Amino acid sequence: MHEFLISAVAFVVLLGIMVVVHEFGHFAVAKLCGVRVEAFSVGFGPRLFGIKYGDTDYKICALPLGGYVKMTGETPDAGVAGAQEDSNPALIADPGSFTAHPRWQRMLIGLAGPLANFVLAFVAMTVYYNWINEVPSFKTISIEWVDEGSPAASAGLAPGDTITSFDGVADPSWDQLEIRANRKMGQTVPITVQRQGKPVDTWIQLPAPVRGSDFDLTKAGIYLHYIDAPITVDTVMPGTPAEAAGLKSGDQILAVDGQRFHTVEPLLAYLQAGKGRPVTLTVRRGSSTLPIVVQPTVQASEWRLGFAPARPNDIPMHHEPLPFLTAVDKSESFCIENSTVILDALGRILTHKVSITQLSGPVGIARMAGQAAEMNGYLPKFGLGAAISLNLGILNLLPFPILDGGLILMLLIESTMRRDINILVKERIYQAAFVMLVAFAAFIIFNDISKLRMH
Repeated sequence: MHEFLISAVAFVVLLGIMVVVHEFGHFAVAKLCGVRVEAFSVGFGPRLFGIKYGDTDYKICALPLGGYVKMTGETPDAGVAGAQEDSNPALIADPGSFTAHPRWQRMLIGLAGPLANFVLAFVAMTVYYNWINEVPSFKTISIEWVDEGSPAASAGLAPGDTITSFDGVADPSWDQLEIRANRKMGQTVPITVQRQGKPVDTWIQLPAPVRGSDFDLTKAGIYLHYIDAPITVDTVMPGTPAEAAGLKSGDQILAVDGQRFHTVEPLLAYLQAGKGRPVTLTVRRGSSTLPIVVQPTVQASEWRLGFAPARPNDIPMHHEPLPFLTAVDKSESFCIENSTVILDALGRILTHKVSITQLSGPVGIARMAGQAAEMNGYLPKFGLGAAISLNLGILNLLPFPILDGGLILMLLIESTMRRDINILVKERIYQAAFVMLVAFAAFIIFNDISKLRMH
């Protein structure tokens, strides 16, 4: 019950912020264009309280699930696509009506909501990096895994090495390591590691920079050891190798083929190197230790086992705020890297590379929001909120009726035709789209619930 309440409250707060900011984008541009906004509502349902200022009723409603903006003449039956002979003549003549404004202005109003979500994500992550920026508090920086064939492997680095110098910086902190690596992308830098009590000097060729992507050591094949606890299984995905092998929620993975991994990233790298070779997990379940053999399969373009890990809460962290311009650069990289999650997922589904059952809906998002709320630190909260805001904006830009992208597409078609689409045709399109959207939402929610595990 406690976990459910945390998830429910976190979901309501997260959804409320994302949707209200989205609607504020529509509201602000509509006002600038001279469209009459009849209501700006935080929440849905019965009006609790508010204030009427000018033409707009600013109100708080009973159901705190986002909000909405109501503009005069915006619905299809009011001539959403523009003035025509079978539209409401009063709305056509009304200069404050949405339909009375040029199509380019209506496109801007439709675009403003997603744009507001993009701005929210960018500003939130800039604030995080500039004011907070949590980094691991390592006393020593040790290597947990080295990718085969990577620059790190070519440099002779190995699991268990401790980095004592990087690019001339002795005993570098996490942030120093990251900053120096970002500055020297595409260059060869000296690195010294401690191995079995002896120093080993070598050079490592850092990969060339990629637009919109910060460098981290994993791109050079280095995975750091920054937590001692084993990987704990949170959820086992249905129909995956992990489920078939008998892995269960709560299991602790002590080793994989004898190699100890403490986080999922180096484990995934190990699976890619194995190219689908079966792996033997040493699992602690309660007071027992047992071997489990799992045959990885390709999921989301990678070799995977099919489980979600519990996020560790005991990683020692401290704050190292970044200079403003550096924070802006990192925020830009974050937004670029996280802005195509939905498009990638839809592409994999359409090409049958992944099952539609892997999608998460409101229940899955609520669970992630609850986990982020309970985790230590600010990064899980800022990161999840920014990522959802980005993908909410992109989702609304898809050219599907009812969504902002559908409105923009309709207006582009009308601009090309130089006339309005018949209002009855448009109404039927919106009705069919609404039914499809409700059916899809019901499927996703059912799929979310079926993934829940009682434990």
